[in-house]
Amino acid sequence: MKAARAKTPRRPALKKPSNPSLKDPVGVYCRVRPLSRPDQECCIEVINETTVQIHPPDGYRIFRNGEYRETQYSFKEVFGTLVVQKKLFDVVAKPLVEDLIRGKNGLLFTYGVTGSGKTHTMTGSPGDGGLLPRCLDMIFNSIGPFQAKRFVFKLDDKNGVDVQCEVDALLERQKRDAMPVPKTPSGKRQIDPEFADMINVQDHCKVEEVDEDNVYSVFVSYIEIYNNYIYDLLEETPFDAIKPKPPQSKILREDQNHNMYVTGCTEVEVKSTEEAFEVFWRGQKKRRIANTQLNRESSRSHSVFIIKLAQAPLDADGDNVLQEKEQITLSQLSLVDLAGSERTNRTKAEGNRLREAGNINQSLMTLRTCIEVLRENQMYGTNKMVPYRDSKLTHLFKNYFDGEGKVRMIVCVNPKAEDYEESLQVMRFAEMTQEVEVARPVDRPLCGLTPGRRFRNQAFREELSRKLEMRGGPINGEREEQSVSEMFLQNFPPLPSCELLDVNDDQTLPKLIEVLEKRHKLRQMLSEEFAKNVLAFKTMLQEFDSSVVSKENYIQGKLSEKEKTITGQKMELERLEKKIKTLEYKIEILEKTATIYEEDKRNLQQELESKSQKLQRQASDKRRLEARLQGMVAETTMKWEKECERRVAAKQLEMQNKLWVKDEKLKQLKAIVTEPKNEKPERPSRERDREKPVQRSVSPSPVPNAPPVRLRHRRSRSAGERWVDHKPPSNLPTETVMQPHVPHAITVAAASEKALAKCDKYMLTHQELASDGEIETKLIKGDVFKTRGGGQAVQFTEIETLKQESPTGRKRRSSPSNPDPAEDAAESEWTDVETRCSVAVEMRAGSALGPGYQHHAQPKRRKP
Repeated sequence: MKAARAKTPRRPALKKPSNPSLKDPVGVYCRVRPLSRPDQECCIEVINETTVQIHPPDGYRIFRNGEYRETQYSFKEVFGTLVVQKKLFDVVAKPLVEDLIRGKNGLLFTYGVTGSGKTHTMTGSPGDGGLLPRCLDMIFNSIGPFQAKRFVFKLDDKNGVDVQCEVDALLERQKRDAMPVPKTPSGKRQIDPEFADMINVQDHCKVEEVDEDNVYSVFVSYIEIYNNYIYDLLEETPFDAIKPKPPQSKILREDQNHNMYVTGCTEVEVKSTEEAFEVFWRGQKKRRIANTQLNRESSRSHSVFIIKLAQAPLDADGDNVLQEKEQITLSQLSLVDLAGSERTNRTKAEGNRLREAGNINQSLMTLRTCIEVLRENQMYGTNKMVPYRDSKLTHLFKNYFDGEGKVRMIVCVNPKAEDYEESLQVMRFAEMTQEVEVARPVDRPLCGLTPGRRFRNQAFREELSRKLEMRGGPINGEREEQSVSEMFLQNFPPLPSCELLDVNDDQTLPKLIEVLEKRHKLRQMLSEEFAKNVLAFKTMLQEFDSSVVSKENYIQGKLSEKEKTITGQKMELERLEKKIKTLEYKIEILEKTATIYEEDKRNLQQELESKSQKLQRQASDKRRLEARLQGMVAETTMKWEKECERRVAAKQLEMQNKLWVKDEKLKQLKAIVTEPKNEKPERPSRERDREKPVQRSVSPSPVPNAPPVRLRHRRSRSAGERWVDHKPPSNLPTETVMQPHVPHAITVAAASEKALAKCDKYMLTHQELASDGEIETKLIKGDVFKTRGGGQAVQFTEIETLKQESPTGRKRRSSPSNPDPAEDAAESEWTDVETRCSVAVEMRAGSALGPGYQHHAQPKRRKP
């Protein structure tokens, strides 16, 4: 055999239904339990066989306006307070048992508020068995005569089943009988009277169509889910009174067919209803129950009773089980009794009970979430992940919702008014669950053997035993043959008396000789007849041998032809099987590719939708931003138009002032230059200037009646005074020849109260960038005063401006509109002098020399 390469085996594909388009909704039924007392208020009413109506109790208002609201909910079927267990079983559970025997899985669970009758519906009460004992009774009534012997089927630890021959099963039984462990309860034992009335079902219900060519074995297990942990209720643990060991929780795993199972769970093979229910009752005693305010024996865990049915076909002789694992069918029916949902403020739970209630409500909430996501995926075509793993309960049964069997739910409700709000939530969940559809499971494949072989084998055995009994009859036949031979010998002549009493007796011997001769002749005749018969028989045998040989030759020829035909058919079958495998592999690849493409298509559609939404949002943002920018542009344009108009007006005013000053300065210079040299120029006094103002140029004055500019006499004002020279560190050094210098000054980078207390004057050196790109330095001066609070205050008095300009960059001023031809030569002759004087002379505003000099320091008007 060729060794396989060491690589990780590929996981088999998920089991899919035979026709994915065929789906069945989850069957949801409602059962209303009777009230405990006849005087209790009822809030649930059965309208018809499929509808119930729930209304608020007295004093309960739904809306603020005080109106009552009655709500109706529909189910597949509604069972009122007078329904019997048999009718409930026939409608809900019987189809699941029929599917179980046909090799399909099923899930049945009860759901409702604490005290609504879930455990009574599932287990029953003495004299009135519930769904569980009736399911067991129907199973064993159907497969009773076709059950295999113990240990013919053997479950493994990976949720699979193996088949053993009769000899191995016998050895296994002998080994189990020799072990000192407690034996599996036998069906012949006396039934425990505690539950004898529950399984005493007189209906004798059974499945009509059972495959009689199969053998069956039933295995049961019982687990509970407590605080989101799984425990085995059938596990036998040694009792230790000193250090009792707590039960160990079990782990959920996935088998090779992607079905979930509980590892290490005890699975007992049972052969009767009594034996199976005894196993259930043994685990029921270990189940966790507690006394709460709502129920005296409230289930604190979810219980799951699992019935597994293993079946395999008989061989072609109809005698033994077919020893092929692929032909074994393992079906499963899970009966789940959920713990009741409850509000802790009603149960008055504390401590462990409060934690238990929280875990119960959490697992039920996870079940609701899974149902909601399944419903949303099916109704809207979404592909959201169902959160099965958030709870052990949903994780264990996720295969059922993925299409591995039928799902049935019985909603149990208590009509009393105190459970109104809880019942309302249960009804809403049940109505939503009905909208979930589950794919139909795969039908069991046919084994290909001749049907009816079991009964043909039994008939053959009976006929064989009859033939053997008939063949055992030759003893009597020999006796008959002996009696016939004796009768034949009796036909011979009787021998006369051979006794000779006298010597002279001559009659006895002749008579004896005569009789003997007759007998001899008769013997010869018989011998000849026998020889003839032998010869005839030999001839017949030879003819028969020749005919047999010819028939054998004919049969051999036919057999050789049939063998050739069978060989050709086998080769054709092998070729077709290879082709089928190739096509299946291609189909699998195509399905995977189609799945990938569908997933990519959904992702691209979602991405396209998100991108289109994003583009729409961006377009709307763009339009909104454009409108906003247009508004801002219009507002800014209007603002800058006003600012430009204001600046143009200010610049025009400033240029007019400069033009007027230059005209005045030029006139004064012309007067100084054109005076005769022998005459000494006289400086007009201030009073004369006031009385006789200088004649202005043709340029209009921007400020009428402006006082004449007085010459500023530069003198050292720092004698006896101390200055605070404030030079910020951000100032840049200038390369001008003239630098501001203040003696006896305290130079600081930031003004401080300590420095101001020692000085009388304050000077701030400020630099800024002028419009022509050169650095303009301003010396802002002020006086230091003491305030009433003991501090210092600075009052600014004047500002001096130091600016470096390029003489070649200045433009010649244009002449007036109507120049005097006589004065053109003089004006052009003194243009350079004007330029030089305007750069060199620096006077203070208000000087007595008149307004002809440019001033760079403007005094700051003091506050009155």
